[in-house]
Amino acid sequence: MALARVQALTFCYPGAPPALRDVSLEIAPGEVVALLGPSGSGKSTLLRALAGLVPHFHGGRFAGRVEVAGRDTRRTRPAELAGTVATLFQDPEDQVVFTRVGAEVAFGLENVGTPPAEIPLRAAAALEAVGAAELADRPVAELSGGELQRVCLASVLALSPELLLLDEPTSQLDPDGAAVAIELARSSGAAVVVSEQRPERVLDACDRVVFLEEGRVSEGGLPDAWLPRDAVLPDREPAGEPVCRLEKVSFAYDRPVIEGVSFQVGRGEVVALLGPNGSGKTTIGKLAAGLLEPQAGRVLREGRACYLSQDPGRYLVAERADEEAALAVGGDLSLARAALAQMGLANRAGSARARRADAGDRPGAQGRARAAAALAGGGPGDPRRDERPRLRRRGRGPGRLDGARAGGRPCLGSQQPLRSLRRSRRRLGPCCVRTMRRCRYCWSPGR
Repeated sequence: MALARVQALTFCYPGAPPALRDVSLEIAPGEVVALLGPSGSGKSTLLRALAGLVPHFHGGRFAGRVEVAGRDTRRTRPAELAGTVATLFQDPEDQVVFTRVGAEVAFGLENVGTPPAEIPLRAAAALEAVGAAELADRPVAELSGGELQRVCLASVLALSPELLLLDEPTSQLDPDGAAVAIELARSSGAAVVVSEQRPERVLDACDRVVFLEEGRVSEGGLPDAWLPRDAVLPDREPAGEPVCRLEKVSFAYDRPVIEGVSFQVGRGEVVALLGPNGSGKTTIGKLAAGLLEPQAGRVLREGRACYLSQDPGRYLVAERADEEAALAVGGDLSLARAALAQMGLANRAGSARARRADAGDRPGAQGRARAAAALAGGGPGDPRRDERPRLRRRGRGPGRLDGARAGGRPCLGSQQPLRSLRRSRRRLGPCCVRTMRRCRYCWSPGR
């Protein structure tokens, strides 16, 4: 008997076209299903439907039927499914409630009525399983993105649900952490549905693949572009006029994060910062962009810097996508729309609610919209060319974009924005990309 069953599901967010169209599938107890597809294809919406958040939380038009553990989600509130279903959302910051890690992991257990004596033991065991036991007493605000994602994973694993829904659970994890997360989910005994943009991280662990495209289940299987292949490490030497240089830079929060770091970025370079969670990649990016001041050493930069964070949706301020992108070019909507088209968002240039990119609140589209805003300045024919950014800092750009949008294979990350940067680097300035994944469009700064 199926644990979860979706029958002819069609769903539209308020005022939007269908996010899901006539989707049907069954999930058996203990089965691991990889849910793949381009950004905006409906993956997150399908997970929300299985959790009961669609339609109860998000609203909209719902047709068809979703059953989980024999209960119709239209008549069963999400709170009633808690414990049976557990969800890890794309953005871990949106999932955190408490300010301390230990309290955060214990919170879900308290909500489902776990005996008080069991809660500390189960919370500690979950943190240990994800490799985050040492974070139990840390403030949540001081965690890196990857550390926070581990904590949120521990929170859902601690519940021991029957159905585990993971929405891009490895987007902020280093390769080792990603492998551990997927293996923990697979070995938990729960049925697992995992949405991913990097199929190489889940294909070996899953029993079945469901590919969504434009809200429908694809009958053709997994496209060739989504099949993993080996990445090739770049081997170019630093080149170009230096526009940013870090000289023996150190920085600490409550503990040292980077110590004595030195490197430079030249005009026209695309540089990848690689390293495990908590190794200081974001801190280096913020120092390079001038958002943090070094506590030792110095940072030299020529011209202004643009910064794109790993959670771009938090920084969108305009109501329309073209207006958001135009902020980078003094309100020039024509340049902004051209940049949006470059990111595959031409059909959303006039869309309202830019902070959500569409009614489905899809971070992939948000990331492209914000990347377009960063790219818009200094383009061909731009009268402000003398004011163009000299350093562009992108925070883990590949994490929210699929391979189709990237113009390449998803295992290589977000190639379309990086390909756009590569084409225009001679006129736009360099890009420093902090990422967990190797990319053929980057090369190391050298030592």
